[in-house]
Amino acid sequence: IYSIFANADLPWPTITLSNGEEVYLNQAGYSKYRAVDQREDRKAVFDAFWGKLGEYKNTMGQTLLSEVEANVFQSQMRQYDNILEWALSGDNLPEEVYRSLVKVTNESLPTLHRYFKLRGRMLGVEDIRYYDIYPDLVQTDEVFGIERSIASTILAVAPLGDEYGELIKAYAKVPHTHVYPQKGKRSGAYMSGSAYDTDPYMLLNHNDDYNSMSTYAHEVGHALHTILTKANQPFEKSGYSTFIAETAAIVNELMLQDYALANAKDDQERLFYLGTALEQLRGTFFRQTMFAEFELAIHEEVEKGAPLTGDRLTEIYGDLLKRYHGHDKGVLTIDDAYCVEWAYIPHFYYDFYVFQYATSISAAAYYTEDIKKKGKPALDNYLNVLKAGGSDDPHKILMKESGLDMSKEAPYRALIRRMDSIMDQMDAILDKQADQS
Repeated sequence: IYSIFANADLPWPTITLSNGEEVYLNQAGYSKYRAVDQREDRKAVFDAFWGKLGEYKNTMGQTLLSEVEANVFQSQMRQYDNILEWALSGDNLPEEVYRSLVKVTNESLPTLHRYFKLRGRMLGVEDIRYYDIYPDLVQTDEVFGIERSIASTILAVAPLGDEYGELIKAYAKVPHTHVYPQKGKRSGAYMSGSAYDTDPYMLLNHNDDYNSMSTYAHEVGHALHTILTKANQPFEKSGYSTFIAETAAIVNELMLQDYALANAKDDQERLFYLGTALEQLRGTFFRQTMFAEFELAIHEEVEKGAPLTGDRLTEIYGDLLKRYHGHDKGVLTIDDAYCVEWAYIPHFYYDFYVFQYATSISAAAYYTEDIKKKGKPALDNYLNVLKAGGSDDPHKILMKESGLDMSKEAPYRALIRRMDSIMDQMDAILDKQADQS
């Protein structure tokens, strides 16, 4: 119902930008034009898009409520102690994984607030607002074609050893990848390893930019995970959990970031890579954890019998949005009209899925740091995780094969260290540039 309404029936607005361009603000249009350079245009995009969505918050709220009520019903009828225990039962994850993620994230909000202040500095904006989140901090004219993407990824993952390196070189020669966009092709990117006895298939929509190169590194991480799993597990145990799968892909992305940064030709290029890495950490860790906290909160509201209306959903989401972005601390201003953003997020209908983005990038940061510090012992542990496939519950695989306990704070702290390190480097470059000007 949500998908049909949001993608087909909802009458999205059209606005005219300051350059005279008329733009249609459906979800794809909003994603594109929220990042335009002109600040007044960004505000106009936000005002029109969220204003229109706000007109339907009761309908969207009833739709989401139906999903939440169904989940709570399942939890209670199957006699789980609470909704979170039910939600994590598929992978047999301990509740402490979810709760540790939320705890450390909230304790680390000063790091996120530091990012917003840095963003304001780079954009030249003192009173940074929610519509200032999306513009690129640094732009580049560099071309990242598919051949460069493949070659750079192979070099970037060299710390993962000879076995991994030979496999990725071999896979790059397999004609099982559709690279470029074309009419009628599915958007986005994915890896399909469903067929046990053949190489994984990869779909890309490569646009020859850095994001495309990073996406290649990500998807080939999934492919190598599949290849290593199938080489070491029988068919019955070859299906691995999303809880581990995304970590395997993001490790490649982080190593590509480190490689690109180490080989940047000047400070401006370094700022580009650092800014891109910083935005990934904001969007994949902090934003997804905020979503996870919202998802748990609205389920607990229904679980205790409280009414859940469009207004109440907006109130709960708005409180989280303002806390995460430091609204009351004067860090970043959130307009009340934008607090209906919950109605825009399709992942809330996937039932406790989004937290795995945050846990995965945290585990990836932990492994990347650990391999860099300890070398082969840490690498062997990481590769053993990939080779384990679906031979046990994902949390147990991480514990048994590498000693990583996602119910503890260590992986989340590793991610925060990486984010602080990136901002230290960016501040140093900006200070240097300021001194030279």
